[in-house]
Amino acid sequence: MDQKILSLAAEKTADKLQEFLQTLREGDLTNLLQNQAVKGKVAGALLRAIFKGSPCSEEAGTLRRRKIYTCCIQLVESGDLQKEIASEIIGLLMLEAHHFPGPLLVELANEFISAVREGSLVNGKSLELLPIILTALATKKENLAYGKGVLSGEECKKQLINTLCSESWIHRDVPLTAEEVEFVVEKALSMFSKMNLQEIPPLVYQLLVLSSKGSRKSVLEGIIAFFSALDKQHNEEQSGDELLDVVTVPSGELRHVEGTIILHIVFAIKLDYELGRELVKHLKVGQQGDSNNNLSPFSIALLLSVTRIQRFQDQVLDLLKTSVVKSFKDLQLLQGSKFLQNLVPHRSYVSTMILEVVKNSVHSWDHVTQGLVELGFILMDSYGPKKVLDGKTIETSPSLSRMPNQHACKLGANILLETFKIHEMIRQEILEQVLNRVVTRASSPISHFLDLLSNIVMYAPLVLQSCSSKVTEAFDYLSFLPLQTVQRLLKAVQPLLKVSMSMRDCLILVLRKAMFANQLDARKSAVAGFLLLLKNFKVLGSLSSSQCSQSLSVSQVHVDVHSHYNSVANETFCLEIMDSLRRCLSQQADVRLMLYEGFYDVLRRNSQLANSVMQTLLSQLKQFYEPKPDLLPPLKLEACILTQGDKISLQEPLDYLLCCIQHCLAWYKNTVIPLQQGEEEEEEEEAFYEDLDDILESITNRMIKSELEDFELDKSADFSQSTSIGIKNNICAFLVMGVCEVLIEYNFSISSFSKNRFEDILSLFICYKKLSDILNEKAGKAKTKTANKTNDSLLSMKFVSSLLTALFRVLLWRYTSIPTSVEESGKKEKGKSISLLCLEGLQKIFSAVQQFYQPKIQQFLRALDVTDKEGEEREDADVSVTQRTAFQIRQFQRSLLNLLSSQEEDFNSKEALLLVTVLTSLSKLLEPSSPQVIHPPRPPKVLGLQDALFCKSLMNLLFSLHVSYKSPVILLRDLSQDIHGHLGDIDQDVEVEKTNHFAIVNLRTAAPTVCLLVLSQAEKVLEEVDWLITKLKGQVSQETLSVSPGVSELRRNSKKYGKAGEAVWFSSDPPVLFFHFLCTGKRFRGSTQ
Repeated sequence: MDQKILSLAAEKTADKLQEFLQTLREGDLTNLLQNQAVKGKVAGALLRAIFKGSPCSEEAGTLRRRKIYTCCIQLVESGDLQKEIASEIIGLLMLEAHHFPGPLLVELANEFISAVREGSLVNGKSLELLPIILTALATKKENLAYGKGVLSGEECKKQLINTLCSESWIHRDVPLTAEEVEFVVEKALSMFSKMNLQEIPPLVYQLLVLSSKGSRKSVLEGIIAFFSALDKQHNEEQSGDELLDVVTVPSGELRHVEGTIILHIVFAIKLDYELGRELVKHLKVGQQGDSNNNLSPFSIALLLSVTRIQRFQDQVLDLLKTSVVKSFKDLQLLQGSKFLQNLVPHRSYVSTMILEVVKNSVHSWDHVTQGLVELGFILMDSYGPKKVLDGKTIETSPSLSRMPNQHACKLGANILLETFKIHEMIRQEILEQVLNRVVTRASSPISHFLDLLSNIVMYAPLVLQSCSSKVTEAFDYLSFLPLQTVQRLLKAVQPLLKVSMSMRDCLILVLRKAMFANQLDARKSAVAGFLLLLKNFKVLGSLSSSQCSQSLSVSQVHVDVHSHYNSVANETFCLEIMDSLRRCLSQQADVRLMLYEGFYDVLRRNSQLANSVMQTLLSQLKQFYEPKPDLLPPLKLEACILTQGDKISLQEPLDYLLCCIQHCLAWYKNTVIPLQQGEEEEEEEEAFYEDLDDILESITNRMIKSELEDFELDKSADFSQSTSIGIKNNICAFLVMGVCEVLIEYNFSISSFSKNRFEDILSLFICYKKLSDILNEKAGKAKTKTANKTNDSLLSMKFVSSLLTALFRVLLWRYTSIPTSVEESGKKEKGKSISLLCLEGLQKIFSAVQQFYQPKIQQFLRALDVTDKEGEEREDADVSVTQRTAFQIRQFQRSLLNLLSSQEEDFNSKEALLLVTVLTSLSKLLEPSSPQVIHPPRPPKVLGLQDALFCKSLMNLLFSLHVSYKSPVILLRDLSQDIHGHLGDIDQDVEVEKTNHFAIVNLRTAAPTVCLLVLSQAEKVLEEVDWLITKLKGQVSQETLSVSPGVSELRRNSKKYGKAGEAVWFSSDPPVLFFHFLCTGKRFRGSTQ
């Protein structure tokens, strides 16, 4: 039969073929076609012959074609055909589809839709025919029956597409108008939530292809919104009940799907740059309002992936950088205003989202790693510490204006560190870029890069062995780097030196070369490097690490045990270094000073070097010590000074040498000797320490007996900086003062609180004080720039803290127990009473604890409570910081109230100012919602204070407390009424009712003190309101605001109403009352502004 059909089709006319086909029964043709196709024979020729004999001009031919189409679609979807046969059949069906009449095209389209609805399509190959059918249908001009009505071909196509989209299927090859594309996109996006997660990437791909015809914004917005919501839902599930077993989407599956979709979008952007521009434009819009609304971990990951396209790299990184800083500024503003905290809901910030992207990138998101690295370095480069005019570096600053920049820099470092931990492929690049910045930016602040380098090395010293060449390259530049940079760099890479022999050998060669360099800084760098090595390569028998301050990770300790650098080999290595360092004792004073400052740390870390170090120090000291016991003074100061022509300079920092000896000796007595009790010691070894003790004792006794005339440093001596004698005397004076400090600490450490020792300490202090007074007096008369310059104290923190521990309780008890009014007159220092000095000491201590020891505030406040007993320790642990702070505040509050209630002539403004400063410091420790903040006691109204500085300080305290729990507008209104009442109205004919809300506002303080403070605070409130308006205006359209229709109307007509329309948003809030009062043309009399 098939041969006959083919032979008839070969004739010029189709009449005989049509007649033959009409004689066949209904299923003969379909069975024949199916058999031929399944056997793999050439079915295309048979199909062409059937179409030739079935013209659409005849009803029988049309129906025959309809059946053949249905048969072929079923064959293709069955999966029984070879791929080539199926493709050929579909191609022929596409060519013949345009010959069908409209009604049959509708039937065929509905047949496809039914198959989709029922899920009977196996491989979807036949769907390639659907766009051709819909396109052919749109060309039909006649009216077609569809449903219960009659539609044109174009309208039928739209209805079919509508039905098709509701079934979660779409295809790019259907020619659509802009409206149809938008409709299709919306339908497809709405199906995301109903689909399996793994089914979404293919649909996203089709949507991106379709977006080339339009609706790019809708496609991107829909994809980003869906996955942002999915991320949020997933995070809530992860942070919810730990017992929750049912998770909507597994984390790994979600991240892999997101990564696939991001790759699809990036690929589409490479083919269609307009899509990339739309993405950047869409996310930039969020910066005008709340960037947290537009950005999400998914959108940030998408942006970071887009940075791989050079055309968009700069604008995307700039967008992310701006968003980060804006986010931190918003956070800063929110933290400082309870008013805004109550209005603005808590959201995740951009910084948190970026770190979440870093965490998610572990799921094979290699396409975001390069963007993360670039963003991290951009943040660190742009917002790191800056150099000020005098060359000093601003590392940290308490000022609020710099906080967002500091946080942005810290975020950049965290991004790079976390990326380094997760992605091995990017580690070498990160390390290389960090080292490049350390080496090439020597004149700029680089502490943030050194901190990052230290964290990287501490994380995985063994892993970094593969990158050791980069580190050794940096060593070659040590001689050219500032000393502080060298010290921090070597400290950062120290763990690497323990695991890499080649790296350590390379460093030693560089340091030995630098030791003989012409540049002083290079030699100082060499000393710093050698001291670091001595500290960290222990000799056999040294004290355990528990007695040292060094902290190493478990991996590093493991390396110490099993590396080539065992303790026996370290001894030879360290002794070689000591031999090199002894040569430094013949170099400049700065080099010697570095050595003296470093030896004490070396001993604490490497106790077996004690003999070598102490012998070196003893030999050096003997060069400047007078051994005769009756000779005064006991030290050869002349030998410490170098004279070269007219140039006088310090050659031997004798005070630092003695300081080093004193610390080493005290450490040895307290740490090593107790461990050696019962053990036999070499007589020679014991002699060193006895000699040093005897020398320090002798120097103490003879320094006490010596007068300033013995040093030729009495009041008649020349201390001017313009003569050689004056410079020499200044150097000697500072040496004597330093020696006195060292001896004071030495005698305190061995005193055991004996009376004789304390008398010696007082005698040494008197010598120090006399010399200090002479220098200050001479410098003051000369009016030189160095008049206020003071040398660094040689007193150790341990000694100072021992004194402060005893002094602090005395200060606190004395000030809170003994009123200033009953204090003995005459006991004053620099015009200050003892009580005032106590209060000043307390104020400095409170400030220091808050600034430098934040984590230990609870412990500090607990130590202040002298009523605590050991048995109550467990109950005491439940007392909050706020409660403890409130107790301390009440004591100082009582003192301030007593002071304010005193007679005006007894009022001490300095004391009041210090009390307010103390209260301000303590108030920062209170919880904003605590009763101590919400109901602070007001100053008594019986006294109208006249002191402007005290008034300003007290008002600032009031404002800081007020804004921490609510808007200050009512407070500002009351203050404004008081000011208005005292100063009068600008119109002199208008009588102003005097109010007395605050006694501190009087005729003297109202202007300019209180007036300027009120205006400054009002400006802050206006800034907050303006910020809030900007946030509300910038919110995305999908967020619904619960506002009245009137406000909505004003928003829609913002151009017409302008600022007035925006102000309506806050019409029910007290700020309007206050700002109306300030803005109605009333000015304060006597003001020039």
